[in-house]
Amino acid sequence: MKILYTTLMIVLFIGILTKTEGANSPRFNLQFSHLASTWDEGIPLGNGMLGALVWQKGENLRISLDRADLWDLRPMQNFTKPEFSFKWVQQQIKDKNYKVVQNLFDVPYDALPAPSKIPGAALEFNTKAFGEVLITKLFVKNALCETHWKNGTKLQTFVHASEPAGWFRFENVTSDFVPMLIPPQYQKPGKSQSDGPVEGQDLQRLGYEQGKTIQGSNKLVYKQRGWNGFEYEVAVAWKYSGKTLVGVWTITSSFSSGKGDKLAGDLVSQYLKNGDFENIKSSHSNWWRSFWNKSSINIPDTILEKQWVLEQYKFGSAARADAPPISLQAVWTADNGKLPPWKGDFHHDLNTQLSYWPAYSANHLDLEEGYLNWLWKYRETFKKYTKTYFGTSGMNVPGVTTLTGEPMGGWIQYSFGPTVGSWLAQHFYLHWIYSKDEKFLREKTYPWINDVAEYLLEVSEKDDQGIRKLPVSSSPEIHDNSINAWFPRTTNFDLAFIRWTFAKAAELALFLGKKEDAAKWGNILNEWPSFALDELGGMAFAPSHPYVESHRHFSHLVGWHPLGVIDWSNGVKDQEIIKSTLTNLEKRGPDWWCGYSWSWLGNLYARAFMGDKAAESLRIFSENFCLPNSFHVNGEQHDKGYSKMKYRPFTLEGNFAFAAGVQEMLIQSHTGIIRIFPAIPAAWRDLSFSTLRAAGAFLVSAVQKDGKVKSVEIISEKGGPCKLKNPFGDSTYKVKYSWIGSLKSDNDIITIEFPKNGKILLTQ
Repeated sequence: MKILYTTLMIVLFIGILTKTEGANSPRFNLQFSHLASTWDEGIPLGNGMLGALVWQKGENLRISLDRADLWDLRPMQNFTKPEFSFKWVQQQIKDKNYKVVQNLFDVPYDALPAPSKIPGAALEFNTKAFGEVLITKLFVKNALCETHWKNGTKLQTFVHASEPAGWFRFENVTSDFVPMLIPPQYQKPGKSQSDGPVEGQDLQRLGYEQGKTIQGSNKLVYKQRGWNGFEYEVAVAWKYSGKTLVGVWTITSSFSSGKGDKLAGDLVSQYLKNGDFENIKSSHSNWWRSFWNKSSINIPDTILEKQWVLEQYKFGSAARADAPPISLQAVWTADNGKLPPWKGDFHHDLNTQLSYWPAYSANHLDLEEGYLNWLWKYRETFKKYTKTYFGTSGMNVPGVTTLTGEPMGGWIQYSFGPTVGSWLAQHFYLHWIYSKDEKFLREKTYPWINDVAEYLLEVSEKDDQGIRKLPVSSSPEIHDNSINAWFPRTTNFDLAFIRWTFAKAAELALFLGKKEDAAKWGNILNEWPSFALDELGGMAFAPSHPYVESHRHFSHLVGWHPLGVIDWSNGVKDQEIIKSTLTNLEKRGPDWWCGYSWSWLGNLYARAFMGDKAAESLRIFSENFCLPNSFHVNGEQHDKGYSKMKYRPFTLEGNFAFAAGVQEMLIQSHTGIIRIFPAIPAAWRDLSFSTLRAAGAFLVSAVQKDGKVKSVEIISEKGGPCKLKNPFGDSTYKVKYSWIGSLKSDNDIITIEFPKNGKILLTQ
């Protein structure tokens, strides 16, 4: 039995632990001796709604400008046909007449240019006279991009963190140095290109009349009309002071404009008149200072550490509570005369979900709220889709959607997947678990999960033995979009979400005192089968369909991660399943893995407490599937044998899944027990983290030196019981409280009953 030295003291412990460097260290900056020559390698700046990429096109410095709600929302006419029905699709599968399904629902997504995200515009500056670039740098601590030229000219530019504007300042320029506003080429000579959705279709195919640029006194305004009266406006204004040029730009959209809102042209004039560059930069930097104070890490692997900081930076640039969710490219739409890869849409069959994985333990619930706010806003749209396509009450969500939540189609096994709403439900649940906001639980989490459960109950059917199943099922993207991608028995992918949904519906109903609902959902959960295993005991795709070939999706493993239905903590049976599954993954190899597959694998290894392999997987992702600016581009870039996928469409989910993997190595709490440094490599002797968030609304900081945990600090936002796996082993430890308290230790689990805002410090 361990000896506990307990001190009852009313003290504040913030600052007692060794604080990490966070983003303040220069080693985390992006730094180059040149400007990037392609848009997807540009320096990224953003604030969730506006985005910019700084790069060089020809002899000009170019700043690509974007806004999250620039969309062509023309509807998919094929979804108004009577064939838009899950039952009709089932009949075609039964009749082996699947070509008609593909032609009606898959082909239009590839063939039609819209609905789609569309680009904004660009600013260009003729910098030829400045000579060679000496340095281009992104300061991640305050989201500031600087470029220096040999002749002494200097550029500073940023997208303000909380205001709808981007700013730039050139020093050592003459009065004839002016910005050029370059609109997208919606009309140009020659035929439009007919590339597919991955490469991006030509902007001409949208059929827009080219907008007009209005020249004012030190101001340019571009007005563009889109489909069905949609309009957006891009403006830039500037002024000189000696040899210094200061300018501001913005984009406004009719989708977000309210009565009396100013358009871009008026906004830039107002900002330029009332704003001082240094003061504006200071308020911008204050937002980022607050962002970086939310959490930080210090680990001995410099590659993983820098990539993690850059992922946090991109998350802070792409997510806001009042902005649309993170789409495939967020606020960095392609600037190459084409629509973005996969139309820059919202893919809810993996991409949006993975993009928010790191928000919870990195303590950024405030930014994660934008995802949930958007889902809740379009709840009735999703219910209408559910009634129309599935013919049920309750709610499911299209797997591929527009800005306003409408379905877009594509491979319908996934774009109309039967369990999409369940995966999205997990994010409502995670927000509740990590925040312990009971109002949110009652008003949003439980209603969402209850709606999804009602839908799943109606859409499912029972076999002769009384076991429930989906009429047809799939597992992204096994067998692509062929008829063989439909399974007659429920896949592990769909089953995991179904079992999770009914389990959580029962759990939350019981917590809320809804005993009848809890019993109902618990009984229905028991009507579903267990997971399908292969002959060696690992996770299969579906009954009689083992994982026998390398594939880019680990869709059959969602029950393990992220859902935790199967988990190491459940005991020997689940541990054997996990070990056998990993063995088979390694055996089949990474031939057709994408970058996000390696990120996901890092999370899987971390959940299995395999720190060395988790770190190796994440390092492979960082070094081989990312561009120099840290953007994930799906395919392997250096031909080292980590994948046969060699293409480079830029999407963000792999970046953010990477960040989540690092966090899983440092802290885990999904089982209700906080584990400190649960999956770190054996060589990691000295490391720390500050205010990572654990389930139960606990903020945790920890320090390890010479291979031993030296201190753990826990702050409880809501109060209540906290369970901590003893991180000190057999060593004694001291305890300091901010209240008159005590703790219990049993079977290596330390239990602490916290008051609201209570703080505790455990030290060796």
